[in-house]
Amino acid sequence: MSDLTSQSIECVAVLGLGRVGLLAAELLHTAGFTVTGYDQSVPPDQQPFEMQVLDSSDRSALRSRLVASDAVLSCLPYHLNIGVAETAHELGIHYFDLTEDVGATQRIRSLSETATAVMAPQCGLAPGFVGIVAASQAERFEHCRSIRMRVGAVPRHPTGLMGYAFNWSPEGVVNEYLNDCEVIEGGVHKWVSPMEWLETIYVAGTQLEAFTTSGGLGTMCETYLGRVDNIDYKTLRYPGHMRLMNFFFHELLMRERRDLAGEILTHAKPPVDNDIVYIHVASEGHVGGHLRRLEYVRAFAPRVLGGGQRTAIAWTTAGSAVAVIEMIRDGLLPQKGFLKQEEIPFDTFMSTSTGRLYDSTA
Repeated sequence: MSDLTSQSIECVAVLGLGRVGLLAAELLHTAGFTVTGYDQSVPPDQQPFEMQVLDSSDRSALRSRLVASDAVLSCLPYHLNIGVAETAHELGIHYFDLTEDVGATQRIRSLSETATAVMAPQCGLAPGFVGIVAASQAERFEHCRSIRMRVGAVPRHPTGLMGYAFNWSPEGVVNEYLNDCEVIEGGVHKWVSPMEWLETIYVAGTQLEAFTTSGGLGTMCETYLGRVDNIDYKTLRYPGHMRLMNFFFHELLMRERRDLAGEILTHAKPPVDNDIVYIHVASEGHVGGHLRRLEYVRAFAPRVLGGGQRTAIAWTTAGSAVAVIEMIRDGLLPQKGFLKQEEIPFDTFMSTSTGRLYDSTA
């Protein structure tokens, strides 16, 4: 956090123009950046920024497009992020993504050791914004005994036993449900199985269940090992969801066919426009010798942005990444190397033009 000499960001390339990527590009444009959006097929609607066709898996074509940019935000499937990050590293431009994939983040972390610009994966909602919230709670304690982070994006009016709709990448969701999860338990760093440690949580009177999933903590276990006794991340869903997903992945052996699992689930539970994002971050520790508990509990609804109605998961994810890019541009964060989300000051985040979106709740 020592080098805050501002390295100008004017031109930002956004890769992947789905719901999240397209909104991120619009928010960047609104925040004063020159934006070019890239996808294998560009959306038909007119946008206030340039859009071009690009196969991001073609490294040569990718490099030729990114050479004119100061930064790139990848909103692509996680398996494409390493190639984008390596290209950004070669060009010396800032790199941002939304991934929850641990393997991709580890590779990007290694690139950051010789980077001349910022390498910032995990800039979405979780990992991302919730880590910023949790860190702001932890710093208020003389000793923090626990940080519990719970996040979920679900349909506002669920149907069926599963009570879910795939408003997020099916690849990402399947990864979260099947990959091992980092925790700190009793001061010990551990890896535990996903879809376990079931608990009940209420947000604004709505009953939800929470269970372990992969990737939501980002780098927090590394940062807080030896400083916080217990840290874990869980996904929020409507009651009964975890039991059904365990049946699907393990009893029906769909864990062995991840691509097909994602296809089946998306076909059965397609995206909805009326979703809700629940966030429940709670930390406990001592202040002045007294035990205290801090909570950040929100229910974020869809909202109108850029002239259109945006899903809750789209704007909470895109908005977090854009706020971070604003802070880099304004010289409020380091200008090179690996950026951990928990290093980002909460108040500074909330003071950005995009960060202010998080002031409102459903």
